[in-house]
Amino acid sequence: MAKAILMENNTPIHLQEVIFPSGTAAISRQLGKLEETGQIKKIAPRIYTSNFDEPEEVIIRRNIFTILGKLYPGSVLSHRSALEFKPTAANQLFVTYTYTKKITLPGITIRFMEGKPAIEGDRPFSGELYVSQQERAFLENLQPSRQTGPTSKTLTLAEIENKLEQIIRIKGEDGLNQFRDKARSIAGKLGMQSEFEKLNKLISALLTTKPSKILTSPLAAARALGNPYDKHRLELFEKLFVELQQLQYEDRQDINTATSAFRNFAFFEAYFSNYIEGTVFEIEEAKSIIQTSTPILNRDEDSHDILGTYKLVSSQKEMRTTPSDPDELLHVLQYRHQILLGARTSKKPGQFKDKNNRAGDTYFVDHTLVRGTLIKGFDYYRALQEPFAKAAYIMFMISEIHPFLDGNGRIARVMMNAEFVKANQTRIIIPTVYRDDYLGALRRLTRNDDPAVYIKMLQRAQEFSATLLAADMVALEDHLIRSNAFKEHDEAKLKILP
Repeated sequence: MAKAILMENNTPIHLQEVIFPSGTAAISRQLGKLEETGQIKKIAPRIYTSNFDEPEEVIIRRNIFTILGKLYPGSVLSHRSALEFKPTAANQLFVTYTYTKKITLPGITIRFMEGKPAIEGDRPFSGELYVSQQERAFLENLQPSRQTGPTSKTLTLAEIENKLEQIIRIKGEDGLNQFRDKARSIAGKLGMQSEFEKLNKLISALLTTKPSKILTSPLAAARALGNPYDKHRLELFEKLFVELQQLQYEDRQDINTATSAFRNFAFFEAYFSNYIEGTVFEIEEAKSIIQTSTPILNRDEDSHDILGTYKLVSSQKEMRTTPSDPDELLHVLQYRHQILLGARTSKKPGQFKDKNNRAGDTYFVDHTLVRGTLIKGFDYYRALQEPFAKAAYIMFMISEIHPFLDGNGRIARVMMNAEFVKANQTRIIIPTVYRDDYLGALRRLTRNDDPAVYIKMLQRAQEFSATLLAADMVALEDHLIRSNAFKEHDEAKLKILP
Protein backbone atom coordinates (compact mmCIF):
# COMPACT_ATOMS: atom_id res chain seq x y z
CA MET A 1 0.00 0.00 0.00
CA ALA A 2 2.77 2.42 0.98
CA LYS A 3 4.68 1.68 -2.19
CA ALA A 4 1.65 2.47 -4.34
CA ILE A 5 1.14 5.77 -2.55
CA LEU A 6 4.71 6.79 -3.10
CA MET A 7 4.69 6.02 -6.80
CA GLU A 8 3.47 8.81 -9.06
CA ASN A 9 2.87 7.79 -12.67
CA ASN A 10 4.71 4.55 -11.80
CA THR A 11 7.88 6.50 -10.98
CA PRO A 12 9.91 5.27 -7.98
CA ILE A 13 10.27 7.80 -5.17
CA HIS A 14 14.04 8.16 -5.66
CA LEU A 15 13.42 9.31 -9.24
CA GLN A 16 10.90 11.98 -8.25
CA GLU A 17 12.95 15.15 -7.88
CA VAL A 18 10.06 17.11 -6.34
CA ILE A 19 7.42 15.41 -4.18
CA PHE A 20 4.18 16.92 -2.92
CA PRO A 21 2.03 15.75 -0.01
CA SER A 22 -1.53 15.07 -1.06
CA GLY A 23 -3.01 16.06 2.28
CA THR A 24 -3.92 12.54 3.41
CA ALA A 25 -2.66 11.26 6.75
CA ALA A 26 -1.24 8.10 5.14
CA ILE A 27 0.97 10.02 2.71
CA SER A 28 2.05 12.44 5.43
CA ARG A 29 3.23 9.50 7.54
CA GLN A 30 5.06 7.97 4.58
CA LEU A 31 6.81 11.26 3.81
CA GLY A 32 7.72 11.61 7.46
CA LYS A 33 9.35 8.16 7.50
CA LEU A 34 11.23 8.86 4.27
CA GLU A 35 12.47 12.15 5.65
CA GLU A 36 13.55 10.49 8.94
CA THR A 37 15.50 7.83 7.07
CA GLY A 38 17.21 10.43 4.91
CA GLN A 39 15.62 9.42 1.59
CA ILE A 40 13.99 12.80 1.03
CA LYS A 41 14.23 16.28 2.51
CA LYS A 42 11.88 19.24 2.75
CA ILE A 43 13.07 22.23 0.75
CA ALA A 44 10.00 24.52 0.95
CA PRO A 45 6.48 24.39 2.35
CA ARG A 46 4.68 21.39 0.77
CA ILE A 47 7.73 20.56 -1.34
CA TYR A 48 10.14 17.66 -0.79
CA THR A 49 13.00 16.36 -2.91
CA SER A 50 15.05 13.17 -3.29
CA ASN A 51 17.93 15.18 -4.76
CA PHE A 52 20.63 15.74 -2.15
CA ASP A 53 23.32 16.69 -4.67
CA GLU A 54 22.21 20.15 -5.80
CA PRO A 55 21.28 23.37 -3.99
CA GLU A 56 17.61 23.88 -3.12
CA GLU A 57 17.32 26.95 -5.32
CA VAL A 58 18.56 25.01 -8.36
CA ILE A 59 15.98 22.26 -7.77
CA ILE A 60 13.16 24.77 -7.25
CA ARG A 61 13.98 26.80 -10.37
CA ARG A 62 14.26 23.69 -12.54
CA ASN A 63 10.86 22.45 -11.38
CA ILE A 64 9.06 25.74 -10.84
CA PHE A 65 6.36 25.17 -13.45
CA THR A 66 5.64 21.69 -12.09
CA ILE A 67 5.38 23.22 -8.61
CA LEU A 68 2.95 25.90 -9.77
CA GLY A 69 0.78 23.38 -11.58
CA LYS A 70 0.67 21.08 -8.57
CA LEU A 71 0.31 23.49 -5.66
CA TYR A 72 -1.68 26.27 -7.36
CA PRO A 73 -4.12 24.52 -9.72
CA GLY A 74 -5.82 26.84 -12.19
CA SER A 75 -3.08 29.47 -11.96
CA VAL A 76 -2.05 31.26 -15.17
CA LEU A 77 1.53 32.18 -16.03
CA SER A 78 0.88 35.73 -17.17
CA HIS A 79 2.16 39.19 -18.00
CA ARG A 80 5.89 39.24 -18.89
CA SER A 81 6.36 35.67 -17.66
CA ALA A 82 3.97 34.42 -20.34
CA LEU A 83 6.26 35.89 -23.00
CA GLU A 84 9.66 35.20 -21.40
CA PHE A 85 9.02 31.78 -19.77
CA LYS A 86 11.74 32.43 -17.21
CA PRO A 87 12.27 34.41 -14.01
CA THR A 88 13.33 38.03 -14.34
CA ALA A 89 16.79 39.24 -13.37
CA ALA A 90 15.28 39.82 -9.93
CA ASN A 91 14.28 36.13 -9.82
CA GLN A 92 10.55 36.82 -10.05
CA LEU A 93 7.72 35.08 -11.89
CA PHE A 94 4.27 36.61 -12.40
CA VAL A 95 1.15 34.47 -12.08
CA THR A 96 -2.55 35.31 -12.22
CA TYR A 97 -4.49 33.48 -9.53
CA THR A 98 -7.42 33.76 -7.12
CA TYR A 99 -5.60 36.18 -4.80
CA THR A 100 -2.76 38.69 -4.66
CA LYS A 101 0.24 37.53 -2.68
CA LYS A 102 4.03 37.29 -2.87
CA ILE A 103 5.50 33.87 -2.07
CA THR A 104 9.23 33.40 -1.68
CA LEU A 105 10.81 30.03 -2.42
CA PRO A 106 14.54 29.21 -2.51
CA GLY A 107 15.96 31.06 -5.49
CA ILE A 108 12.69 32.48 -6.78
CA THR A 109 9.75 34.71 -5.84
CA ILE A 110 6.25 34.07 -7.16
CA ARG A 111 4.17 37.23 -7.58
CA PHE A 112 0.52 36.12 -7.54
CA MET A 113 -1.98 38.68 -8.84
CA GLU A 114 -5.73 38.32 -8.52
CA GLY A 115 -7.35 38.15 -11.92
CA LYS A 116 -9.38 36.26 -14.47
CA PRO A 117 -8.73 32.49 -14.70
CA ALA A 118 -7.75 30.78 -17.92
CA ILE A 119 -10.05 31.50 -20.85
CA GLU A 120 -10.49 29.69 -24.13
CA GLY A 121 -7.16 29.76 -25.96
CA ASP A 122 -4.96 29.93 -22.85
CA ARG A 123 -2.69 26.89 -23.03
CA PRO A 124 -2.33 24.10 -20.47
CA PHE A 125 1.36 24.04 -19.58
CA SER A 126 2.30 21.85 -16.64
CA GLY A 127 -0.27 19.91 -14.61
CA GLU A 128 -3.01 22.43 -13.87
CA LEU A 129 -0.86 25.48 -14.72
CA TYR A 130 -1.92 27.50 -17.76
CA VAL A 131 -0.12 30.11 -19.85
CA SER A 132 -1.73 33.28 -21.17
CA GLN A 133 -2.15 33.02 -24.91
CA GLN A 134 0.01 35.50 -26.82
CA GLU A 135 -2.71 38.10 -27.38
CA ARG A 136 -3.74 38.05 -23.71
CA ALA A 137 -0.11 38.35 -22.63
CA PHE A 138 0.40 41.46 -24.76
CA LEU A 139 -2.70 43.06 -23.21
CA GLU A 140 -1.45 42.17 -19.73
CA ASN A 141 1.90 43.75 -20.50
CA LEU A 142 0.18 47.02 -21.36
CA GLN A 143 -1.38 47.31 -17.91
CA PRO A 144 -0.03 50.02 -15.59
CA SER A 145 2.80 48.87 -13.32
CA ARG A 146 4.10 50.66 -10.23
CA GLN A 147 7.40 48.76 -10.48
CA THR A 148 10.13 49.17 -13.07
CA GLY A 149 12.90 46.94 -14.38
CA PRO A 150 13.09 43.28 -13.34
CA THR A 151 10.54 43.76 -10.53
CA SER A 152 7.89 44.98 -12.95
CA LYS A 153 5.16 42.60 -14.07
CA THR A 154 5.32 44.16 -17.54
CA LEU A 155 7.94 44.40 -20.24
CA THR A 156 9.07 47.85 -21.32
CA LEU A 157 7.21 49.52 -24.15
CA ALA A 158 10.26 49.14 -26.39
CA GLU A 159 10.38 45.40 -25.69
CA ILE A 160 6.68 45.06 -26.53
CA GLU A 161 7.21 46.97 -29.77
CA ASN A 162 10.14 44.69 -30.68
CA LYS A 163 7.95 41.62 -30.18
CA LEU A 164 5.22 43.12 -32.38
CA GLU A 165 7.85 43.88 -35.02
CA GLN A 166 8.90 40.24 -34.87
CA ILE A 167 5.30 39.16 -35.56
CA ILE A 168 5.06 41.32 -38.67
CA ARG A 169 8.50 40.17 -39.83
CA ILE A 170 7.61 36.49 -39.56
CA LYS A 171 3.88 36.51 -40.33
CA GLY A 172 3.53 39.68 -42.40
CA GLU A 173 0.94 42.43 -42.18
CA ASP A 174 -1.93 39.96 -42.47
CA GLY A 175 -0.56 38.03 -39.50
CA LEU A 176 -0.31 41.17 -37.37
CA ASN A 177 -3.85 42.19 -38.33
CA GLN A 178 -5.14 38.75 -37.32
CA PHE A 179 -3.28 39.14 -34.02
CA ARG A 180 -5.02 42.50 -33.48
CA ASP A 181 -8.46 41.07 -34.25
CA LYS A 182 -7.99 38.25 -31.75
CA ALA A 183 -6.66 40.66 -29.10
CA ARG A 184 -9.78 42.81 -29.57
CA SER A 185 -12.00 39.80 -28.87
CA ILE A 186 -9.99 38.76 -25.82
CA ALA A 187 -10.01 42.30 -24.43
CA GLY A 188 -13.80 42.16 -24.35
CA LYS A 189 -13.77 38.94 -22.35
CA LEU A 190 -11.19 40.23 -19.85
CA GLY A 191 -12.41 43.82 -19.52
CA MET A 192 -9.12 45.13 -20.93
CA GLN A 193 -10.44 47.62 -23.50
CA SER A 194 -8.05 50.39 -22.44
CA GLU A 195 -5.08 48.02 -22.87
CA PHE A 196 -6.37 47.07 -26.31
CA GLU A 197 -6.47 50.73 -27.35
CA LYS A 198 -2.79 51.03 -26.47
CA LEU A 199 -2.03 47.87 -28.43
CA ASN A 200 -4.07 49.06 -31.38
CA LYS A 201 -2.12 52.33 -31.56
CA LEU A 202 1.21 50.48 -31.54
CA ILE A 203 0.10 48.11 -34.29
CA SER A 204 -1.27 50.97 -36.38
CA ALA A 205 2.04 52.80 -36.05
CA LEU A 206 3.95 49.69 -37.13
CA LEU A 207 1.68 49.34 -40.13
CA THR A 208 2.25 53.07 -40.83
CA THR A 209 -1.45 53.92 -40.53
CA LYS A 210 -0.75 56.12 -37.49
CA PRO A 211 2.19 58.46 -36.70
CA SER A 212 5.32 56.49 -35.85
CA LYS A 213 6.32 59.08 -33.21
CA ILE A 214 4.53 57.01 -30.58
CA LEU A 215 7.04 54.16 -31.06
CA THR A 216 9.96 54.10 -28.61
CA SER A 217 11.89 51.08 -29.91
CA PRO A 218 14.45 51.88 -32.65
CA LEU A 219 13.64 48.50 -34.23
CA ALA A 220 9.90 49.20 -34.34
CA ALA A 221 10.42 52.78 -35.52
CA ALA A 222 12.64 51.51 -38.34
CA ARG A 223 9.85 49.11 -39.36
CA ALA A 224 7.32 51.96 -39.41
CA LEU A 225 9.68 54.05 -41.55
CA GLY A 226 10.10 51.20 -44.02
CA ASN A 227 13.61 50.09 -43.00
CA PRO A 228 13.24 47.16 -40.58
CA TYR A 229 16.53 45.56 -39.56
CA ASP A 230 17.95 42.40 -38.01
CA LYS A 231 18.43 43.17 -34.31
CA HIS A 232 20.70 40.17 -33.64
CA ARG A 233 23.04 41.07 -36.51
CA LEU A 234 23.28 44.67 -35.27
CA GLU A 235 24.33 43.36 -31.86
CA LEU A 236 26.99 41.24 -33.57
CA PHE A 237 28.20 44.23 -35.63
CA GLU A 238 28.46 46.26 -32.43
CA LYS A 239 30.71 43.62 -30.86
CA LEU A 240 33.00 43.68 -33.88
CA PHE A 241 32.98 47.49 -33.87
CA VAL A 242 33.93 47.66 -30.18
CA GLU A 243 36.77 45.15 -30.67
CA LEU A 244 38.09 47.00 -33.72
CA GLN A 245 38.07 50.27 -31.81
CA GLN A 246 40.33 48.86 -29.09
CA LEU A 247 43.22 47.86 -31.34
CA GLN A 248 46.19 49.53 -32.99
CA TYR A 249 47.00 48.61 -36.59
CA GLU A 250 50.27 48.43 -38.47
CA ASP A 251 50.61 50.91 -41.30
CA ARG A 252 51.20 48.70 -44.36
CA GLN A 253 51.72 51.04 -47.31
CA ASP A 254 50.76 49.65 -50.72
CA ILE A 255 53.88 48.91 -52.76
CA ASN A 256 51.87 48.08 -55.89
CA THR A 257 50.37 51.42 -56.89
CA ALA A 258 52.00 51.66 -60.34
CA THR A 259 49.46 50.78 -63.03
CA SER A 260 50.98 47.46 -64.13
CA ALA A 261 51.72 46.33 -60.58
CA PHE A 262 48.23 47.31 -59.43
CA ARG A 263 46.67 45.26 -62.22
CA ASN A 264 48.94 42.25 -61.73
CA PHE A 265 48.00 42.18 -58.06
CA ALA A 266 44.34 42.61 -59.06
CA PHE A 267 44.55 39.54 -61.33
CA PHE A 268 45.41 37.27 -58.43
CA GLU A 269 42.98 39.11 -56.17
CA ALA A 270 40.19 38.25 -58.64
CA TYR A 271 41.51 34.74 -59.24
CA PHE A 272 41.64 33.75 -55.56
CA SER A 273 38.39 35.54 -54.68
CA ASN A 274 36.56 33.42 -57.23
CA TYR A 275 38.42 30.27 -56.20
CA ILE A 276 37.07 30.71 -52.65
CA GLU A 277 33.55 30.55 -54.07
CA GLY A 278 34.22 27.43 -56.13
CA THR A 279 34.86 29.11 -59.48
CA VAL A 280 38.07 27.23 -60.28
CA PHE A 281 40.30 27.82 -63.29
CA GLU A 282 43.87 26.95 -64.12
CA ILE A 283 46.10 30.02 -63.91
CA GLU A 284 46.70 30.07 -67.67
CA GLU A 285 42.97 29.77 -68.35
CA ALA A 286 42.27 32.73 -66.09
CA LYS A 287 45.02 34.76 -67.76
CA SER A 288 43.53 34.00 -71.16
CA ILE A 289 40.08 35.12 -70.03
CA ILE A 290 41.46 38.43 -68.72
CA GLN A 291 43.80 39.12 -71.63
CA THR A 292 41.26 38.35 -74.37
CA SER A 293 37.99 39.16 -72.56
CA THR A 294 36.81 35.88 -74.07
CA PRO A 295 35.03 33.21 -71.99
CA ILE A 296 36.36 29.65 -71.83
CA LEU A 297 34.30 27.25 -73.97
CA ASN A 298 31.29 25.86 -72.04
CA ARG A 299 32.06 28.06 -69.01
CA ASP A 300 30.56 31.36 -70.03
CA GLU A 301 29.13 32.39 -66.65
CA ASP A 302 32.20 31.32 -64.66
CA SER A 303 34.44 33.19 -67.10
CA HIS A 304 32.36 36.34 -66.74
CA ASP A 305 32.61 36.05 -62.95
CA ILE A 306 36.40 36.31 -63.27
CA LEU A 307 36.09 39.16 -65.77
CA GLY A 308 33.58 41.05 -63.65
CA THR A 309 35.66 40.76 -60.50
CA TYR A 310 38.83 41.80 -62.32
CA LYS A 311 37.07 44.75 -63.94
CA LEU A 312 36.26 46.10 -60.48
CA VAL A 313 39.48 45.40 -58.61
CA SER A 314 41.86 46.42 -61.42
CA SER A 315 40.44 49.96 -61.62
CA GLN A 316 42.18 52.33 -59.20
CA LYS A 317 39.44 54.89 -59.72
CA GLU A 318 36.75 52.36 -58.85
CA MET A 319 38.63 50.97 -55.89
CA ARG A 320 39.10 54.42 -54.40
CA THR A 321 35.32 54.76 -54.14
CA THR A 322 33.93 54.15 -50.67
CA PRO A 323 30.46 55.06 -49.35
CA SER A 324 29.97 58.30 -47.45
CA ASP A 325 26.36 57.73 -46.42
CA PRO A 326 23.85 54.83 -46.30
CA ASP A 327 22.26 55.66 -49.65
CA GLU A 328 25.65 55.63 -51.34
CA LEU A 329 26.41 52.28 -49.69
CA LEU A 330 23.29 50.76 -51.24
CA HIS A 331 24.10 52.30 -54.62
CA VAL A 332 27.75 51.16 -54.66
CA LEU A 333 26.82 47.63 -53.64
CA GLN A 334 24.20 47.32 -56.36
CA TYR A 335 26.20 48.65 -59.28
CA ARG A 336 29.26 46.63 -58.31
CA HIS A 337 27.14 43.51 -58.08
CA GLN A 338 25.73 44.28 -61.52
CA ILE A 339 29.26 44.38 -62.94
CA LEU A 340 30.46 41.30 -61.07
CA LEU A 341 27.54 38.98 -61.87
CA GLY A 342 26.25 40.60 -65.04
CA ALA A 343 26.24 37.29 -66.93
CA ARG A 344 24.22 35.41 -64.32
CA THR A 345 20.76 36.78 -65.04
CA SER A 346 19.11 34.12 -62.87
CA LYS A 347 20.93 35.65 -59.86
CA LYS A 348 19.36 39.08 -60.52
CA PRO A 349 22.60 41.08 -60.76
CA GLY A 350 22.35 44.49 -59.15
CA GLN A 351 19.22 43.62 -57.16
CA PHE A 352 19.02 42.75 -53.49
CA LYS A 353 17.76 39.25 -52.81
CA ASP A 354 14.04 38.52 -52.89
CA LYS A 355 14.28 35.25 -50.99
CA ASN A 356 16.34 34.00 -48.09
CA ASN A 357 19.71 32.27 -48.38
CA ARG A 358 21.94 30.18 -46.17
CA ALA A 359 25.32 28.46 -46.02
CA GLY A 360 25.23 25.15 -44.16
CA ASP A 361 23.64 25.83 -40.78
CA THR A 362 24.05 29.60 -41.09
CA TYR A 363 20.94 31.53 -42.10
CA PHE A 364 21.70 35.02 -43.36
CA VAL A 365 19.62 38.16 -42.87
CA ASP A 366 15.99 37.86 -43.97
CA HIS A 367 15.47 39.39 -47.40
CA THR A 368 12.92 41.87 -46.02
CA LEU A 369 15.54 43.21 -43.57
CA VAL A 370 18.49 43.68 -45.96
CA ARG A 371 18.15 47.41 -46.62
CA GLY A 372 17.40 48.31 -43.03
CA THR A 373 20.28 46.23 -41.67
CA LEU A 374 22.72 47.75 -44.16
CA ILE A 375 21.53 51.26 -43.29
CA LYS A 376 21.69 50.66 -39.54
CA GLY A 377 25.02 48.81 -39.76
CA PHE A 378 26.52 51.76 -41.63
CA ASP A 379 26.47 53.77 -38.38
CA TYR A 380 29.31 51.64 -36.96
CA TYR A 381 31.26 51.75 -40.22
CA ARG A 382 31.04 55.54 -40.31
CA ALA A 383 32.32 55.81 -36.72
CA LEU A 384 35.52 53.84 -37.47
CA GLN A 385 38.63 55.77 -38.51
CA GLU A 386 41.45 53.27 -39.10
CA PRO A 387 41.55 51.88 -42.68
CA PHE A 388 42.06 48.31 -41.47
CA ALA A 389 39.15 48.62 -39.01
CA LYS A 390 36.83 50.02 -41.67
CA ALA A 391 37.88 47.33 -44.15
CA ALA A 392 37.43 44.47 -41.66
CA TYR A 393 34.07 45.82 -40.53
CA ILE A 394 32.50 46.39 -43.94
CA MET A 395 33.70 43.04 -45.26
CA PHE A 396 32.09 41.17 -42.39
CA MET A 397 28.93 43.27 -42.49
CA ILE A 398 28.33 42.52 -46.18
CA SER A 399 29.24 38.85 -45.76
CA GLU A 400 26.96 38.45 -42.75
CA ILE A 401 23.97 40.21 -44.30
CA HIS A 402 24.42 38.38 -47.62
CA PRO A 403 22.32 40.98 -49.46
CA PHE A 404 22.32 39.24 -52.86
CA LEU A 405 21.29 35.84 -54.15
CA ASP A 406 24.91 35.12 -55.15
CA GLY A 407 28.31 36.83 -55.23
CA ASN A 408 28.17 38.06 -51.64
CA GLY A 409 31.66 36.92 -50.63
CA ARG A 410 33.27 38.47 -53.67
CA ILE A 411 31.43 41.76 -53.21
CA ALA A 412 32.36 41.78 -49.52
CA ARG A 413 36.06 41.40 -50.38
CA VAL A 414 35.83 44.11 -53.06
CA MET A 415 34.33 46.48 -50.47
CA MET A 416 37.10 45.56 -48.02
CA ASN A 417 39.93 46.20 -50.46
CA ALA A 418 38.41 49.47 -51.63
CA GLU A 419 39.02 50.78 -48.09
CA PHE A 420 42.68 49.84 -48.37
CA VAL A 421 43.13 51.32 -51.84
CA LYS A 422 41.59 54.62 -50.77
CA ALA A 423 44.02 54.79 -47.84
CA ASN A 424 47.04 53.62 -49.92
CA GLN A 425 47.27 50.51 -47.76
CA THR A 426 48.11 46.95 -48.80
CA ARG A 427 45.12 45.12 -50.25
CA ILE A 428 44.33 41.65 -48.93
CA ILE A 429 44.48 38.48 -51.00
CA ILE A 430 42.99 35.30 -49.52
CA PRO A 431 44.97 32.51 -51.25
CA THR A 432 43.60 29.00 -51.68
CA VAL A 433 45.74 27.58 -48.87
CA TYR A 434 44.25 30.15 -46.46
CA ARG A 435 40.64 29.63 -47.51
CA ASP A 436 39.68 27.45 -44.56
CA ASP A 437 41.28 29.87 -42.07
CA TYR A 438 39.27 32.67 -43.66
CA LEU A 439 35.94 30.83 -43.66
CA GLY A 440 36.53 29.39 -40.20
CA ALA A 441 37.15 32.85 -38.74
CA LEU A 442 33.97 34.16 -40.34
CA ARG A 443 31.98 31.26 -38.90
CA ARG A 444 33.49 31.76 -35.45
CA LEU A 445 32.42 35.39 -35.41
CA THR A 446 28.95 34.52 -36.70
CA ARG A 447 28.28 31.61 -34.36
CA ASN A 448 30.35 32.43 -31.27
CA ASP A 449 30.29 36.24 -31.30
CA ASP A 450 34.10 36.12 -31.22
CA PRO A 451 35.76 38.83 -33.35
CA ALA A 452 39.34 38.23 -32.17
CA VAL A 453 40.09 35.27 -34.46
CA TYR A 454 38.54 37.06 -37.44
CA ILE A 455 40.69 40.16 -36.92
CA LYS A 456 43.89 38.13 -36.45
CA MET A 457 43.10 36.14 -39.60
CA LEU A 458 42.82 39.32 -41.69
CA GLN A 459 45.96 40.80 -40.13
CA ARG A 460 47.95 37.72 -41.13
CA ALA A 461 46.45 37.81 -44.63
CA GLN A 462 47.52 41.45 -44.99
CA GLU A 463 50.99 40.66 -43.64
CA PHE A 464 51.28 38.01 -46.35
CA SER A 465 49.88 40.30 -49.05
CA ALA A 466 52.37 43.03 -48.14
CA THR A 467 55.22 40.73 -49.29
CA LEU A 468 53.87 40.49 -52.84
CA LEU A 469 55.83 42.59 -55.35
CA ALA A 470 53.59 42.69 -58.41
CA ALA A 471 55.61 44.68 -60.94
CA ASP A 472 56.70 41.45 -62.64
CA MET A 473 53.92 38.90 -63.23
CA VAL A 474 56.26 35.91 -63.49
CA ALA A 475 58.10 36.82 -60.30
CA LEU A 476 54.78 37.40 -58.51
CA GLU A 477 53.47 33.99 -59.52
CA ASP A 478 56.71 32.36 -58.41
CA HIS A 479 56.45 34.09 -55.02
CA LEU A 480 52.89 32.79 -54.64
CA ILE A 481 53.98 29.27 -55.49
CA ARG A 482 56.79 29.35 -52.92
CA SER A 483 54.28 30.69 -50.34
CA ASN A 484 52.06 27.61 -50.95
CA ALA A 485 49.29 29.99 -52.05
CA PHE A 486 47.84 27.60 -54.64
CA LYS A 487 47.77 24.51 -52.43
CA GLU A 488 44.72 23.23 -50.53
CA HIS A 489 44.60 23.76 -46.78
CA ASP A 490 45.24 20.06 -46.04
CA GLU A 491 48.33 19.99 -48.25
CA ALA A 492 50.36 22.85 -46.76
CA LYS A 493 50.40 26.00 -44.63
CA LEU A 494 50.66 29.58 -45.87
CA LYS A 495 54.25 30.81 -45.78
CA ILE A 496 55.09 34.47 -45.38
CA LEU A 497 58.36 34.90 -47.26
CA PRO A 498 60.78 37.80 -46.80
